[in-house]
Amino acid sequence: MKLHTKLTLFNTLSKLVIVVLFVMLIPLLTRKINQSFIDNRLLKQKDKVMQVIDSLGIRYYMPDDSSYGSYTMLKEEYIALDRYSSPVQLDTIANERRMVERDTIEYRILSHTFKAGNKDYLLEIGKSVSTIGETSSPLQSIALQVLLGMVLLTIVADFSYANYILQPLDRIIRAKLLGKRFPLVGTYPRIKTSTYDFKYLDESIHEMISHIEQAFQKEREFISNASHELMTPVSILQNKIENLFDREDITDDVQMQLIAMQKTLNRLKSIAQTLLLISQIENDQFIREDTIQVEEILKEVYEEIAIRMQDKNLGFTLDVPPDTKLVNVNRFLLFNLFFNLVNNAIKYNVPNGAIRITGSMVHGKFQLAFTDTGKGIPAEQIPLIFDRFKKFRQSSPQESFGLGLPIVKSIAGFHNILIKVESETGKGTTFTLTFPSELLPA
Repeated sequence: MKLHTKLTLFNTLSKLVIVVLFVMLIPLLTRKINQSFIDNRLLKQKDKVMQVIDSLGIRYYMPDDSSYGSYTMLKEEYIALDRYSSPVQLDTIANERRMVERDTIEYRILSHTFKAGNKDYLLEIGKSVSTIGETSSPLQSIALQVLLGMVLLTIVADFSYANYILQPLDRIIRAKLLGKRFPLVGTYPRIKTSTYDFKYLDESIHEMISHIEQAFQKEREFISNASHELMTPVSILQNKIENLFDREDITDDVQMQLIAMQKTLNRLKSIAQTLLLISQIENDQFIREDTIQVEEILKEVYEEIAIRMQDKNLGFTLDVPPDTKLVNVNRFLLFNLFFNLVNNAIKYNVPNGAIRITGSMVHGKFQLAFTDTGKGIPAEQIPLIFDRFKKFRQSSPQESFGLGLPIVKSIAGFHNILIKVESETGKGTTFTLTFPSELLPA
């Protein structure tokens, strides 16, 4: 998952959590707000009543010293004045029930005791709790709408800002990392950014790429030079050994030793030629402009290697559509690719086993599978089989030099061919080549 996606998901989820918490708390908050508003209103009404009493006297409300009560038409509010005889002074606001014309109504009541003309009086000002609830619902709805609007706005703002702030990182990944195969070709400009961390990352990657390219270049030069240098002394030694065979005084024992030496030189020459081929592939010294027929080139491979199959009595099946063609490839390299895979299937097969090559179109791409009935490869060793000189099976030194599959990997990489390896110990191995659509005829 991309960093931008993770940030967006985190911001969205965190805001959703806030919304859920707010929805859970909003009834309590609105009730508190309404209650506070009503309490303030009751206190202001009390102050007005007391001002009237101070200026006009208690008889303004109680002309004959009898109780005073005033209700609104819907009994939502009331004011009451009465004589008070308890020594406990009151100045409270609380929810209480009152019987009004046979109806029990819950009010938010302010109770206040005071003296007027050496007498104690009780002032009550009440407001129906039901009217408080009526204002709470619209307030909750408005608050929720405002919150959702703010959350959506902040999500869009966070997404846009995250996209803007991470653009340099995205450009660094696309320009220098995504889909790149070492050694890299061409120059890579520095990414412009005002963020120090991205600038440091870009400089570090640029420096790392330079070091890697230098290391690759030195390795390729060494392999190429070493291969060239090995070919000359090997050829000289081969000529000298061949000349020794022409001598009449050579004994049978010496001849056997010379034959063994010649086999060793042939293996050394094969290694040098293989290393040189890999070096040439990695240096892009081959041109991809050939058009080949897959079945035809596989038949050529079979004809060249059929004797080795007969030695192990191996069955061979070729099931490839005869009209399948590949374009923009190098015929010599693909022949080597197929040859090495078939040779590998022979080398690690069991006597009286079988080799099967099948080809088919899958999702617009051509797949070619090489299957053998050999020993199989342990799962933990599959990632290592393409390493040079890596012996991953128990075989004799004469059979394995660890360069066949590295050649396969180099040629496949040169043509952008995907290699998939499936193996089961004791049952066999399948190498599947997936050719990209650009290698298929239009």
